[in-house]
Amino acid sequence: MKRGAAIAAAAAVVAVAAGLWWWQARPGGATAAPGPSRIVTPERRTVASSVLATGVVRLRVGAEVRVGSQVSGIVQELNVTVGSHIDRGAVIARIDSRGIEARLAQARAQGKVIEQDVARARIELARVQRLEAQKLVAQSEVEDRTLALAEAAARLEKARRDVAVVETDLGYTVIRAPIAGTVASVTTQKGETVAASFTTPTFVTIIEDNALQLVAMVDETDIGGVAAGNPVRFSVEAFPADEFAGRVERIAPKGAIISGVVNYEVMIGIDGPAERLKPDMTANVTIETAQREALVVPNEAILRDDGARYVMVDSDGKPERRDVNVGAREGGFTEVRRGLAADDRVRIGAVAPTE
Repeated sequence: MKRGAAIAAAAAVVAVAAGLWWWQARPGGATAAPGPSRIVTPERRTVASSVLATGVVRLRVGAEVRVGSQVSGIVQELNVTVGSHIDRGAVIARIDSRGIEARLAQARAQGKVIEQDVARARIELARVQRLEAQKLVAQSEVEDRTLALAEAAARLEKARRDVAVVETDLGYTVIRAPIAGTVASVTTQKGETVAASFTTPTFVTIIEDNALQLVAMVDETDIGGVAAGNPVRFSVEAFPADEFAGRVERIAPKGAIISGVVNYEVMIGIDGPAERLKPDMTANVTIETAQREALVVPNEAILRDDGARYVMVDSDGKPERRDVNVGAREGGFTEVRRGLAADDRVRIGAVAPTE
């Protein structure tokens, strides 16, 4: 009995609920009370015209420097590893310099010897000049001694140049970083012998600081509005929530045909720190080409109906649908290009149903 009574009570509840639903859903039935709403008026704001494109993060031309040795010898010291940062002028490596130091000592000693020859030739010339003044030697003797002095002076000059050459080679035994940057590769190690007879062997490859740039491919239909100096915003797949800034530096004079469409390379300099960006990252690029005055409303005022966009305007206290054509969205506002006037009153939020 108790079980039958429970079943009957449940059936009654279901019947009542169904009846209420039918009452509200029937034509002319009760409607839900409209929720709170507010009225706004369109605003005049400056909005940016933009060009959308895809791009790739790349190294600037000349940003990658290969550093090598101009002299042969054993690598005595190596101070860098892959990924380490190095300052301009810092010592990368040292080559065993004992052989070059010996050559330098020899060249300097040879110069000392030739200096003595020059001094001797000068004394000999002075002596024969005195004898020639006394008519004790022939004029040809004076000429011979003059030529001997000039020859000794020439040999001394050559010896000094030889010393300078060896000093230059000695300076090459200390390899310094020509730029500040990050070490991308190291192709030698301490204790190895390098031979620089024909080509300069590469020790390390350095990528210059702030060497990245963005290269965007812009369709020919949009390239007319792009110019050097245009501000750029972009994001990369690795950090989709972050936005990076840049500025257009130059536009390639010649287009490239991709899938039958002409595109132009736009080189973009990256503003601010870009340590997280890596070469060959793909970017979604927005190039701001111009700014203009536009009529805007809050984003939530724009409604959709089967793809069409409209707003509800207040007409003598009653909501009225108004179809609109929208443009750019920025900072919580949407540009309305057509369908709305500056003095219209736009209703935001729940609205009463129209007749």
